[in-house]
Amino acid sequence: MALDMDQLRRIFYEECRENLEVLERELLALDPDADVDLDIINTIFRAAHSIKGGGATFNLNEISQFTHVMETLLDEAREGKRRLDAATIDLLLKGGDCINSMLVAYETDTDFDHVLRDALTDQLNELLNGGTSSGSATPATEAEEPTTEQCGGAGDWVVFFQPHKEMFFSGNDPVRILREMFDLGADCIIECIQDKLPTLGEIEPEMCYLSWKITVDSVITRDQIEEIFEWVEDECDLEITQAEGVKAEEPAVEQASTESTAAPAENSPEPAAAAKPKAPAKAQASKADAVSSIRVEIDKVDNLINLVGELVITQSMLTELSQNFSESKLERLQAGLDQLLQNTKELQESVLNIRMLPISFAFNRFPRLIRDLSSQLGKNVELIIEGEQTELDKTVLERITDPLVHLVRNAVDHGLEAPDVRASKGKSETGRVNLYAYHQGGSIVIEVRDDGAGLNKVRVWKKAIEKGLLHADTSIDDLSDHQVYNLIFAPGFSTAEVVSDVSGRGVGMDVVKRNIEDLGGHIEVDSKPDEGSVFRISLPLTLAILDGQLVKLADQVFVVPLISIIESIQIESDRVKVATGGVELYRLRDENIPILRLKEEFCLGESGALDKQLLCLVEAGGNRIGLLLDEMLGQQQVVIKSLESNYTRVNGISGATILGDGSVSLILDVQGLMTGFLSRVGDANNHIAA
Repeated sequence: MALDMDQLRRIFYEECRENLEVLERELLALDPDADVDLDIINTIFRAAHSIKGGGATFNLNEISQFTHVMETLLDEAREGKRRLDAATIDLLLKGGDCINSMLVAYETDTDFDHVLRDALTDQLNELLNGGTSSGSATPATEAEEPTTEQCGGAGDWVVFFQPHKEMFFSGNDPVRILREMFDLGADCIIECIQDKLPTLGEIEPEMCYLSWKITVDSVITRDQIEEIFEWVEDECDLEITQAEGVKAEEPAVEQASTESTAAPAENSPEPAAAAKPKAPAKAQASKADAVSSIRVEIDKVDNLINLVGELVITQSMLTELSQNFSESKLERLQAGLDQLLQNTKELQESVLNIRMLPISFAFNRFPRLIRDLSSQLGKNVELIIEGEQTELDKTVLERITDPLVHLVRNAVDHGLEAPDVRASKGKSETGRVNLYAYHQGGSIVIEVRDDGAGLNKVRVWKKAIEKGLLHADTSIDDLSDHQVYNLIFAPGFSTAEVVSDVSGRGVGMDVVKRNIEDLGGHIEVDSKPDEGSVFRISLPLTLAILDGQLVKLADQVFVVPLISIIESIQIESDRVKVATGGVELYRLRDENIPILRLKEEFCLGESGALDKQLLCLVEAGGNRIGLLLDEMLGQQQVVIKSLESNYTRVNGISGATILGDGSVSLILDVQGLMTGFLSRVGDANNHIAA
């Protein structure tokens, strides 16, 4: 069977990104002022080495050559010839970003910033050639090594390995040979030669048509290379030479850009446009596939297989009962149906569990973000992460990352004071930002907490009046702390006096809130002067299934998410009051609850008098309203279907589901209903108790 190179390339892209994450995480863990941690440096080196080797294997030579320079620098560090100071770590982090941009370019068949790549390469080479990043001189003997080592420099071993077509019949595998060469660890670059590959119709799966050019550092001896090939010396054509003595009749490598690995870059400049090989025709699709892929623990797969087995057994039992069925088998049939129900429920939970990922996938980007922001803003910031193993649905995880980034940036820029200001308040000069995730009921809660100055209530109130969010005669005493702090989520709202590269333009917090509400969640903020602020996000664990309460309006059935329901009561008319603007309020335990007549909201008729009618109290985003209903039916777990992708977006409706009788039922968007309703009543909202 022919190899699917597109699939292998996608696997490499995933592995490359994992190695980039390792490289960044371990670089951030390095303390330039502490003793050298060889374990961390070796981990970083292995990540860079894997990226370089994989890039060369797939002829992604831009990635391979750039990573080679980084790897050489790291090799000096692990051999004790160089100390990684803060400036060098910053440069290596930028190098990781550059590799990622090249990776995206290969995936999407687009171009990347060659100027940035060349500038970073020059800076790395300057260090290798005797420059320093911290004022400490590098010995001249150390600087000489990389200049002869650049991707096949003078003296490197060049091996041409052409297996005979029948090699597989002897049980030998060229991949094993290549792996052993790669494990030598001496800047091994492997390039595949495909000039003898026949057309698809002529390929025989048992035959080997490929050959390889392998370049390794001259520190490896010829005996070490020959020892690897001694098991197949009679089953291949093997040529071992040094770079200075490469023969003219060597096989031509199919990709023109690989010549740059056999000589210094300055001797064979190539146009930037020609340097990047053409990505496959389905590069954009490959990108989408890579983004939507997920790695699953084998235990979860095993559990899924076991449950399918149980389901098959139950199905076989029911099939047997259906043959020659009689009343005497009713009890066994009922037991079989109960078992089928149990198996189906467990299978559903197992499938949903496969989509669950630890939130560390989102949290892992913040150490780098904090490092960059603290350097840019001149602040000392400590990041504390808790609950990173808390799991949530992959879709929710992907869509919550951007809102979290914005909240963390705001915490560092707006929340935390400058070191001298903190010192004058008797605080530590190092500010803290906490990321905390935990489960609460059927939701996941994420807190972004800082120990900074907190929100200035008076300042927020004045800015809201200035922007027309509140009437000029609105007194600050008429508003609770919660109502004032929620004003920061209004579009265009900002109390920043100076617009910076980080924030201050009044965009973002409204988008944060909208994105969270689109996920069926809500965000609330709490703050205390000089103690800091807490942004608390509550999200559903999954967007695929929810526990719902079936309710009836006129002749239609709707679904209210159970997580939003507080309680249901029968209305007593003497507790109903009418506030300014005609808003109906229900007095319940010293709290005024606005009443939303759903029939009128969805144009299903008129609700009539409120006495003895059913009121369902729901909560979202820290607010409560009462939904006026005709009837409450049973509770049911429903599968969510997107209404927007199948029809169009409808205000107040988050999706649809199919009930057991085959009818379609709409799922209420409690947050959307509440936001629209409270915005319509306007000033009447000020009369609602917090």
